[in-house]
This record gives sequence, C-alpha cells and structure tokens, in this order.
Amino acid sequence: MKPLYRAKPQDGVWWITGASSGIGRGVALEAVKRGFKVVATARRLEALQDLAREAEGLSGVIIPMVCDISDAAAIMQLVADIEAAHGPVTLAFLNAGTYRPVNAYPFDAAAFREMFAVNVGGTINCLDAVMPLMCAREWGQIALNASVAGYIGLPRSAAYSGTKAALIAMAESLKFDTDKCGVTMQVVNPGFVETPLTAKNDHPMPFLMPLDEAAKLICDGFETGGFEITFPWQLSRILKTLRLLPYAFYFWLVGRATSG
Repeated sequence: MKPLYRAKPQDGVWWITGASSGIGRGVALEAVKRGFKVVATARRLEALQDLAREAEGLSGVIIPMVCDISDAAAIMQLVADIEAAHGPVTLAFLNAGTYRPVNAYPFDAAAFREMFAVNVGGTINCLDAVMPLMCAREWGQIALNASVAGYIGLPRSAAYSGTKAALIAMAESLKFDTDKCGVTMQVVNPGFVETPLTAKNDHPMPFLMPLDEAAKLICDGFETGGFEITFPWQLSRILKTLRLLPYAFYFWLVGRATSG
C-alpha cells in the first residue's frame, strides 16, 4: 500500500464545488489563508467573483469557474481545463449539494429526484472526472461532503439523509481501492453549521457551529485527520449512539425528541 497523500500548496490546486456559499465558501477562504490556490466552482459567477475579491491579499488565490455538477460532460471538460491552465488537482472537495425537507404525505417525488441527482449524481460526475487522473498519478486527495444526517433517518429528512448515507457508503467503499494507489479518500460529516441552508430551518439546531470554525476543522482534517472529519463531536456522538439502538427504542426516542 502506498503512503496516503496530503495536499501541499506547491503541488497544484484545490478544487472546491459549491463554493459560492456555505461550507464550500468557508473552506475556500480558509484554504487561501493557508496558502493554497483554489479553483472555486458553482453555478453563480457573481457570487464566485465576490469570493475571489474577498480572498485578495491572502496567502493564496481563488480562481472562479462556473459549472453545474449535474452536467457530466461539462464537469469532465472543466477538470481538463483546470489541469491544463493551473496544474494538477491535488485535493477535490466535492461539497456541492442541496436540501429540501420532505414528508411521507404529501409525497414529493420531485424533491427526492432533485436531491439524489445533485447530491449523489453530481458527486459521481465529479469523481468520474478527477479520480482516474489521481489514480493514474498515484497521488491526490478527495473529500466528499456528506453529513451527520447520513448516520440515521430523521423526520422530514428522508431524501437528504438518503443522499448523505449514500455518500458515506460510497467513500467507505472507494477507500479500499484508493488506498492502493496512494489517493487519500475522506468523508466530511458536519452537524449544523451557520449557512444560508440552515438559516431556512424552522426547527432547533443543537450545537450550531459558526462557519469559520467549521471551515478550520475541515481544513485541519484535510491536513492531518483520518478518514472521517466530523463535528461538533457532541452531535456526532449522539447520532452514532442512536444508530446502535434497537429500532423499537430508536423510533420511540427520536419521535419523542422531535415531536412538534
């Protein structure tokens, strides 16, 4: 087994998807503070340009590029363009995703299709573009942004939890192969972080974490952490414990805790 790689500023560029807001934006700024050149991608050019301006004067640089991760051909061309213009992608933080609450009744199949197409299908498109290049070079680093919501099924989160559980399982399975070619595979499982997505929530968000603190923890994990980067530890530990309970007790406890 080859030693697992950790991205260094002199080796090439980071690629961060969904970088126009939220965790992607926060991690991009934190990476630039640490001296990295970051290709920040999203669908909104204006937001990416604002991000690049905010990063001016820091140790690294932000390069804004527009893309839609649901367009497989466009993502393949994007990665080719990045590597041709800026050097190899040393770390790909596949962060882009979406969230909508859903219920059993009325059942919103469109919401399920949208979230699986973006959160899972879009991530697959990005992996298809970047992972073969890293495996051929026998070095690189990939992190999938999942969620602690992927540990268990929570009320109103059937689609979101389903997509995040899929990403966790994908990262776990892929790691067996990427370890063999020196590519570091990681999964990021955040709890509640202050972002535009969580601002829409109408329910309690225990252990809500400021974005800049979350971004530092993620980048620290990229530098020295293991397979899973998860925070806050309190929420992660609670949900992992709930996952171990017998179903009868789990449904009773979670239903009681989340009623109303």
